[in-house]
Amino acid sequence: HKLTPLYPQDRLRLETTAEQLTTRVIDLVMPIGKGQRALIVSPPKAGKTMVLQSIANAITQNNPECHLMVVLIDERPEEVTDMQRSVKGEVIASTFDRPPTDHTTVAELSIERAKRLVEMGHDVVVLLDSITRLGRAYNNSSPASGRILSGGVDSTALYPPKRFLGAARNIENGGSLTILATALVETGSTGDTVIFEEFKGTGNAELKLDRRLADKRIFPAVDVDASGTRKEEILLSPDELAVVIKLRRVLHALDPQQAIELLLDKMRKTPTNVEFLMQIQKTTLGPNE
Repeated sequence: HKLTPLYPQDRLRLETTAEQLTTRVIDLVMPIGKGQRALIVSPPKAGKTMVLQSIANAITQNNPECHLMVVLIDERPEEVTDMQRSVKGEVIASTFDRPPTDHTTVAELSIERAKRLVEMGHDVVVLLDSITRLGRAYNNSSPASGRILSGGVDSTALYPPKRFLGAARNIENGGSLTILATALVETGSTGDTVIFEEFKGTGNAELKLDRRLADKRIFPAVDVDASGTRKEEILLSPDELAVVIKLRRVLHALDPQQAIELLLDKMRKTPTNVEFLMQIQKTTLGPNE
């Protein structure tokens, strides 16, 4: 009995209400399917916690058949409470005042539980915050191998978090394990950069948050150009794909701030993404309209 991994095919729509713009933007710039391995690349203070909460609530609302697990590693205690109260799913957490071995144990137990559920044919969604801190925990708890990379990262410490991410897959004629993990960048720590570089190519979808946008209080602070899904043509219908390509061409010409502002401005005027896309199909978008 082989669990053959395929590209995600069943779309997980995150759009809920008209005013919940975060999930509507994600649906456009990074469509996700069951079995996606997505990285949410975020500098500190760019609103990644809010993005995660929006995704979690959207999944419980739109896809109640999915088993939702939120895994918080090395997180602030008040943030854990906030997650537990706002998310209708399992919240498994290890706060930053625990030793690193606790972080790694919590992560391993939760991913093994998710794998067992998938083997039974369930669709499981795991939200991990954050893969970088998990890498840091493995680095602090693993015995030294003697091969140290820059930033004081042990070469063996990067393998276990990769195994966590690698568990995400869409199984042929079976369940699926979707993992959305946040990765911290621009923290000022060389080690974090090394850990992130290691994961950069492993995901098959990426959502990039921009600190400059968040500082200007533009939320969701998404860098549209740098975000996207591999093989999105499997998830989108041909018509939808054509419009999304047209939208991307227009937004590519603008800088990140103009792009997201134009996108959010147009989205506020339409109640759903479908109507928004139909409007784009009809018009030629431009910042002056």
